[in-house]
Amino acid sequence: MSAPSGGGASRDGYGKALLRLSEDPRVVVLEADLGKSTKSCHFREKFPDRTFSMGIAEQNMMLVAAGMASSGKVPFASTFAIFTERAFEQVRNGIARPGLNVHICGSHGGIHTGSDGSSAQSVEDLSIYRTIPKMTVIHPCDDLSAEELTVQLLDISGPSYMRTARNKVPRMYDDQSKLSLKIGVGSILEEGGDVAIIACGVMVELARKASSILANEGVDCTVVDMHTIKPLDTEIISMLAERCGCFVSAEDHSVIGGLGSAVSEWISTNNPVPLEMVGVRDRFGESGSTSRLMEEVGLTSESICQAVRKSINRKNSS
Repeated sequence: MSAPSGGGASRDGYGKALLRLSEDPRVVVLEADLGKSTKSCHFREKFPDRTFSMGIAEQNMMLVAAGMASSGKVPFASTFAIFTERAFEQVRNGIARPGLNVHICGSHGGIHTGSDGSSAQSVEDLSIYRTIPKMTVIHPCDDLSAEELTVQLLDISGPSYMRTARNKVPRMYDDQSKLSLKIGVGSILEEGGDVAIIACGVMVELARKASSILANEGVDCTVVDMHTIKPLDTEIISMLAERCGCFVSAEDHSVIGGLGSAVSEWISTNNPVPLEMVGVRDRFGESGSTSRLMEEVGLTSESICQAVRKSINRKNSS
């Protein structure tokens, strides 16, 4: 699949999806004083009577959303990813334990956020929500995939967490190819037999850049947009373990508990093959430009290339 031109931020796709979902009268939107940043503001402008501004009170927002869900509504509650963590206990006990249909969106997650600094750069959110039983966890790579996957949330049972990004990135999908997306099913963007690169979020673009660089070295890569971290598409992981024999994971998130950990948990107990992880290495972020920070932390296409070479070498030496 060739990468379409243009670009967009996944948070923009979330905002557009809410407008599409407005056709269902059960849908309500909750904000925590950040509607303009999360893009739920577009829904608020057209449906003020179905939008609830909770102020800087994320714990309260989650429990209000839980109450609405138990009364037949389908709440979409959004704030910055780091601020959703403040309400972890409310999400766990008030939303997830009773299995309520509350859909949480955490925007501005990861190092890619840039100048907001380490206090606002959540590099652990996917791991936190992945540990909650029966919680769907999603991290789209562009605006069009975020829009499509958000719309699909209306049809799933139980709670979800979606991380969106602040900054625009090149689109990996177009209006036609996005229709092939499905929650829980990885999307193969490129096919090759030497190594499988499993990426999510903003790292999908960099995985494709790495694949292009490696092609000049005679290395054929499969690139998968694993937008759904949980439930993980274990079928595609098992298939690629057989076909490629080694993996690289790439995520703008801690290597502890995120996408790489999810892949590792599966292959280590089902089809052990080499896996190298590209992600944040047990550290906080810092303030700076996005490009400089990504380089500082090792979230680059060259980092993925190095990991691919190492993974293939391990495969060939085993």
